[in-house]
Amino acid sequence: MKRPLILVTNDDGITAPGIRALVSVARQIGEVVVVAPDSPQSGMGHAITINSPIRLHPNHTALEGVEAYECSGTPVDCVKLAKHVILKDRVPDICLSGINHGSNASINIIYSGTLSAAMEASLEGIPSIGFSLLDYAYDANFEHCLPFVKQLTEYVLEHGLAEGSLLNVNIPAVEHNEINGMRVCRQADARWVEEFTEAEDPRGQKYYWLTGKFVNEDLGDDTDIWALENNYISVVPSMHDLTNYQALKVLKGIEKL
Repeated sequence: MKRPLILVTNDDGITAPGIRALVSVARQIGEVVVVAPDSPQSGMGHAITINSPIRLHPNHTALEGVEAYECSGTPVDCVKLAKHVILKDRVPDICLSGINHGSNASINIIYSGTLSAAMEASLEGIPSIGFSLLDYAYDANFEHCLPFVKQLTEYVLEHGLAEGSLLNVNIPAVEHNEINGMRVCRQADARWVEEFTEAEDPRGQKYYWLTGKFVNEDLGDDTDIWALENNYISVVPSMHDLTNYQALKVLKGIEKL
């Protein structure tokens, strides 16, 4: 049987340990092609590069044994270049993005380059999964993630996903035997309360550094935050359609103005 074609990308950069962990699983399942940023691109969301040229080069050292390219652009640029330049007429059977160093649960999906790369692939009709580990450390241990990454990848390859959808998967940073299983859940209604620290550089010019704290006031036990706090892997089906369907009927009165 022909092995599935797996596109792998991320937002932490092609040398990040998280993408090496993801590739180690993907290689067991199918043929792997990697297109990833040449430097960290966290928080880039769905940004694309339009005002400067994008560089794309083979990288034979970061990920041995697979076809890999580093891109000077954003995670979404990586997916676009993979489709139109690297793969051309070859359509991936699945796109895997990550494994991200840090949470992409709840509202973080809006800002995440990891999930935006997966979403871009889903826009092209490619089943996609974004994986994140709740550990921001560069030397985070991804070993306990790998069996679940493999299970979910094989599940999606076998069963597919609804058109235009993707999975946002977050994994607690605990030992394997502490994980209580996987929960399919909704995105928690939470937010960042932001602050800016003001300071001066050596030349006396002001600059600002974004800080803040994550606030979750959603008490539901069916959310990704609840799942993660209770040592479950959260699996949130997501999509690019941002229509507020509940508001459609309420706003119909505008048509009569």
